[in-house]
Amino acid sequence: MSMFRSGAPEIPVAPVVDASEAAVDPAAVSLLDDPQEWLGFGRPCTPSGSALDASAVADPASSTWDSHVVLDGMHCAACALTIEDALKSVPGVLQADVSAATRRARVVWQPGRVLPSQWMAAVRSAGYRAVPAMDAFVRGQRLVESRRALWRWLVAGFCMMQVMMYAWPAYVAQPGDLSQEMETLLRWASWVISLPVVFFACGPFFTSALRDVRQRQVSMDLPVALGMGITFVVSTAGTFDPNGIFGREVYFDSLTMFVFFLLTGRWLELRLRDRTAGALEAVLNRLPDSVERLGADGAFTRVAVRRLVVGDTVRVLPGEAFPADGTILKGSTQADEALLTGESTPVHKPEGSAVTAGSYNLQSSVEVRVECVGAQTRFAQIVALMESAGLQKPRLAQLADRIAKPFLVAVLLAAFAAAAWWWPKDPGHALMVAVAVLIVTCPCALSLATPVAMLTAAGTLARQGVLVRNLQGLEALAQIDTVVFDKTGTLTRDAMALHTVRLAGDGLDRASALSLAAALARQSLHPASRALVEAAGADDGRWLVSHLEEQAGLGLSADVQDRTGQCPPRRVRLGSAIHAGVMAREPGATEFAEGADGAALWVVLAEERGEPGHAQTLEMARFGLVEDLRAEAAMVVRALADAGLSVQMLSGDRPEAVQRVAAQAGITEARGACMPQDKLAALQSLQAQGHRVAMVGDGLNDGPVMAGAHVSFAFGRAVPLARSRADFVVLRDSLTQVPQAVLLARKTLQIVRQNLWWAAGYNALCVPLAVVGWMPAWLAGLGMALSSLLVVLNAARLSKGLPEAPGGAHGDPSPSISQAAGGSSSAAVSSFQTAEPA
Repeated sequence: MSMFRSGAPEIPVAPVVDASEAAVDPAAVSLLDDPQEWLGFGRPCTPSGSALDASAVADPASSTWDSHVVLDGMHCAACALTIEDALKSVPGVLQADVSAATRRARVVWQPGRVLPSQWMAAVRSAGYRAVPAMDAFVRGQRLVESRRALWRWLVAGFCMMQVMMYAWPAYVAQPGDLSQEMETLLRWASWVISLPVVFFACGPFFTSALRDVRQRQVSMDLPVALGMGITFVVSTAGTFDPNGIFGREVYFDSLTMFVFFLLTGRWLELRLRDRTAGALEAVLNRLPDSVERLGADGAFTRVAVRRLVVGDTVRVLPGEAFPADGTILKGSTQADEALLTGESTPVHKPEGSAVTAGSYNLQSSVEVRVECVGAQTRFAQIVALMESAGLQKPRLAQLADRIAKPFLVAVLLAAFAAAAWWWPKDPGHALMVAVAVLIVTCPCALSLATPVAMLTAAGTLARQGVLVRNLQGLEALAQIDTVVFDKTGTLTRDAMALHTVRLAGDGLDRASALSLAAALARQSLHPASRALVEAAGADDGRWLVSHLEEQAGLGLSADVQDRTGQCPPRRVRLGSAIHAGVMAREPGATEFAEGADGAALWVVLAEERGEPGHAQTLEMARFGLVEDLRAEAAMVVRALADAGLSVQMLSGDRPEAVQRVAAQAGITEARGACMPQDKLAALQSLQAQGHRVAMVGDGLNDGPVMAGAHVSFAFGRAVPLARSRADFVVLRDSLTQVPQAVLLARKTLQIVRQNLWWAAGYNALCVPLAVVGWMPAWLAGLGMALSSLLVVLNAARLSKGLPEAPGGAHGDPSPSISQAAGGSSSAAVSSFQTAEPA
């Protein structure tokens, strides 16, 4: 509220008028009503809120828009409900969600019926101010607000010390020690010094209270402002008329003390909120405001990022964020992609590499061709997920919101009843009892208990590469007892690995056979070929390959010469058994059927012998390949089991392959040959038995079962984030975040319950003390400030990082796991080579 009244630039806002008038009256159109500006704080979407394709941007007025704004002047859940009601009352606004914890709002609106200036004016008419969430000067206004809050706190603290100095003689003096003139002088001095506190430091409270009176509503600032006003009026009356009904005692010391305590709590709360829940705004402002674009004359000129279109060439300087998804045309650099993957290690980006909007250019200037802009970028999809989570209200927070206004009304009635009870005995004391009740019962801690903890946990997960798409998923995740994994792309990687080698007695040893197979496989991009090359390691240069031929999907043929002279030149085939021509067997020969011996695929190495046209093939070796189980899979399964969770697997693959992967991962319950409907039926069967189930999949064909689970995880690299149905999207290519997210969710729910119990217990203890007159106003102010601060500090414990899962699933993988996650699976392959068939 204060930051917009301190000389910050005003946004032209059109008055709320009928949509038909706005369509014909150009004077009613403000800067924010220019469709070119809408992309700066929103995106086109369907009425349900999902993103549209890029064609929607070409004609903005034809689409429904999803816009986000920062709100000024709100402090509690009651304010959020008031703003929601004001927005929803505007024709053309389809949906409005307001978060008291982040002070942000999401508005879904139709340009054909309403303009941004109109629904922003509705917010203003309710006594608040809305500013585009991605506007260039929002960060400056936040700084102004923080400085104003600091100045109010300093003024209140200085004046409190002075007033306490003048009040001290009255506390320690014996009867007759202070003359009437001296006592009157001290009262007048206290009154003068209290004026800056009332008219400057208390400004936000009184402004909000006046707004509530005008709007005929109630928020948490109303009882606080009433308490401050009553205390100052009673003390002023006692100063001007020492012999009147309020002249027995003045309360300037109590006034300045509880104002100082309240402002201390709010300032610290503001700092903590900016550091935790305010992480979303840091993400939103990650893109640069402008970038250098190559013009038709060959010169670079700086333009606004929202003016970029696909095909533009831009120059990104060191230290700048890439403004859009694209490809480097000239130069090389390193990029910080921590937002996209959770990994802080810089990524090398040579010429021709793809770069992503929101990642930082760390090293040198590069020229980039723009390929995706706006809502189509990966950055925009991540932001959309984070915005959606930040504005959702968990079930416990919704309950707190519903009781906020009735509770405040009850507070006002309780204060009135306390004043009426004490009035016949001592009017001055009666009013101060009412003040203590008004202040001590303000439910700030209750309204902050749930959203602050949830948003802090969501921010911690985001920093570790896990996006919370559904904030209520944290509550559900804390209560699960079963985790179901998909196999392909989840427990296993897309690549294959060598499982076993079987020699056919041709005289080649294991190393020579693998080296020969890899010499041919290096000429192919088939996954089986890549697995053989990976297993063989670096090229030893032994085999000279010529006249190579490849039959797509079948295999390779080539002339091979041994440079060491140990083997004669030969024609070699590598591929399927059909391609190698070794399906027929002589009696007594060892049979190698496809899929047997625990391998998912067999690759045959064979030699052609005889004249062309009459050649026969002789098998030299067979290589059994399996899907590459993630190096961390067994550790993650063990960590989940140690956390008390049952782990199962559902897959559409062959039952034999599923059982092999399950055995390697340590999963005892696994089912194969499952169609999507079979997975959903199995999930529903578990739920019917009373289990609460989390589903972990890649999101490609697991949509129904992920939507049906109590909570779900999807890997962000596997699907477009905007279409993901998962509650959590894992950006890292690792499963280690799953057990840690479970533990963090449990800790989050534990902290939420602690906060709620603390808020309820605090009110249950302090309200009776205030009613009977045993709690002075300054102590009530201290208790209210400390209760809110304790709730925020307790939630801040969640920002320390992901907890260590039982079994050793660390947030920062050990070197062996990091190697495997980075694609170097030689150690894993080596273990496969020596393993016995499953």
